[in-house]
Amino acid sequence: MGTTVEDVVIVGAGIAGLATAVALKRAGIEALVLEKSEGLRTTGAALTLFPNAWIALDALGVSHKLASYTPSRKNHVTDLDTGEVQTVSLIKANGDAVGPRSVHRKALLEALADELPIHSIRFSSKISAIDTQQYEGSSIAIVHIENGTVIKAKVLIGCDGVHSVVSRLLGLSEPVHSGRSAVRGLAVYPQGHGLEQEVRQYVGLGRRAGFVPLTDKEIFWFFSGTTPAKGTSLAKDPEEIQKEILENYAKDLPPIYLDVVQHADVSTLTWAPLMFRYPWNVVFSSLSKQNITVAGDAMHPMTPDLAQGGCSALEDAAILGRHIGTSFKQNGHVLVPKEMSEVLSKYVEERRWRVVFLIAGSYISGWVQQGGSGWGMKFLRDAIFYKFIFPKMVSYVNYVDCGKLDF
Repeated sequence: MGTTVEDVVIVGAGIAGLATAVALKRAGIEALVLEKSEGLRTTGAALTLFPNAWIALDALGVSHKLASYTPSRKNHVTDLDTGEVQTVSLIKANGDAVGPRSVHRKALLEALADELPIHSIRFSSKISAIDTQQYEGSSIAIVHIENGTVIKAKVLIGCDGVHSVVSRLLGLSEPVHSGRSAVRGLAVYPQGHGLEQEVRQYVGLGRRAGFVPLTDKEIFWFFSGTTPAKGTSLAKDPEEIQKEILENYAKDLPPIYLDVVQHADVSTLTWAPLMFRYPWNVVFSSLSKQNITVAGDAMHPMTPDLAQGGCSALEDAAILGRHIGTSFKQNGHVLVPKEMSEVLSKYVEERRWRVVFLIAGSYISGWVQQGGSGWGMKFLRDAIFYKFIFPKMVSYVNYVDCGKLDF
C-alpha cells in the first residue's frame, strides 16, 4: 500500500479526535484521523456539556451549531428512601452563567466532522502496530494499518478511547472497573413530552437514575447501579435491556421515570461497565513521550458522575491544538519534529492536575450519590454533599481557560 508522511496523525474519530483535528485546522494544520469503524461512532445517545465544554466549543468555532439546545438550570434530586426532593442549582448564585446542556452525541460529532475536509478522516483503518524511528534528527511514530498502509507521523495523538492502543504504547495502566454499570438511551414522545428543561435524578438503595429533555420530543435517560454478580453478563439485546430495567432494576422508581423508559427508542440503548483510570496513575505516568501523546478517554477515563468525559475531551482538544499551533506559527507554518517533545510536555502539564481532579471528583460523586441508604451515607449525601460539596464541584468544572485558537 505504500508509505506516507503526515504532520499529525490522530487515532480515533470520537469527540477528542475530531475536536483535536478541528483545533489543528484552525491553526492551519491538516491532521489525518484514523478510525477503525466504518463511520462515525454515535453510540451513547446523548451527553451533557457543562459551560467548560462550551468554552472549548467556542474556541473551536463550532458552538453556534449546537445553540438550539436549551440549558438546564436546576437538578431535582429525589431520595428513593424518603421521597424527599432537593433542588440543586446548576448555575452560579448571581445567575451570570448558563447551566449544562444535554445534546445528541451524533449532533456533536457531525458538527465537528463537518469542519474537516472529507479526506482527512480515514475510516476502516485498524492499527496493527506502532513503532518509532529517527527522522530529521527527531523521533517520529510509524503507524502500521492492517491493510498494509504505513504512515509516518511527526506527531501521533491517541484519542482511541478507554482501551487505547496509544496509551498502552506510552505505558499507561489499564483502566479499572468501578464496580458499577450504566444504561443510557433516548426516549421519544412523538406528540411532545411537556416537561420543563430540568434534570431529574433518583438516588439511594445503591442506584442512581435520571433524565433530562433534549428537545420537546426527546429525553435522554440513564440508570446506573452495582454491576451484576460475577459470572452474570450484562444484557446486550436492546429490548432485553429495557425489560431488565423496567421489571427488575427500576420497577419501584416513580411512574414518571418508568414512563420515560417505556418510551425508549430501543435502538439507542446501551449497557456497559463504568471504567476509570486511577488518579495516581495519571499523576505519575508519562502522558507523552517524544512526539506521542493522548487525549480524552485515552488519557483520563472517568465515571460519568460529573458528566465530564466529553467536556474534558473538548478541553484537551482546544489546549493541545493551541500548543501545537503556536509552535507551527512560530516556525513559519512548518511543523518541526524536534520541538514536539517539549510542546507535548507543556500540554500534558497544563492538563494533568485538572483531569486528576475530574477523575477523583467523578468517582467520589458516584460513590456518595449511589453509596447506599444507611443514615450516615444519607446525611453525607443530603446534608453535606448536595448543599456544600457539589456546588463547589460544579463551580470548578465550569471554568477552564482554553486560550485562543486564532492564529
